[in-house]
Amino acid sequence: MTTLDHRVDVRRADELSAHEFYALLRLRVDVFVVEQKCPYPELDGKDMDALHLRMLAADELVAAARILPPLHAGAPARIGRVVVAPHQRGMRLGEKLMREAIAACERLYPGVPIGLSAQGHLAGFYEFLGFSPTSGLYLEDDIPHIDMVRPPATHGA
Repeated sequence: MTTLDHRVDVRRADELSAHEFYALLRLRVDVFVVEQKCPYPELDGKDMDALHLRMLAADELVAAARILPPLHAGAPARIGRVVVAPHQRGMRLGEKLMREAIAACERLYPGVPIGLSAQGHLAGFYEFLGFSPTSGLYLEDDIPHIDMVRPPATHGA
């Protein structure tokens, strides 16, 4: 897949080279732990069962998201660890990244809702993309979050 000048791929961790996987984890730690000053277990044991959506400009990782399959029948697929490199912000890459992640979920898990845990200040952004709140604000690692879900795509929509 290509988005303007960005190449997008979706792969399992074991399909990434050590260099590619390191770059992905480094971007997430640089943003979620260092930039947001939030010491939390970024390596949570879920990466090996996830799909990793990467957005690249040339060979540089500029944005990424993690897709988790539904845990059971009736459960949503989940998008998480949505991150854009600091020097790439302000170019609407977050929106492009999320549209790619939503399309991947709809392709991989047809008829399944998509869930996420949004940082509270980004709830409006996710609402713009079709997600609706399913919880009130709560603290996760001292950052306000809200659970949100996007209904399954319907054919012809």
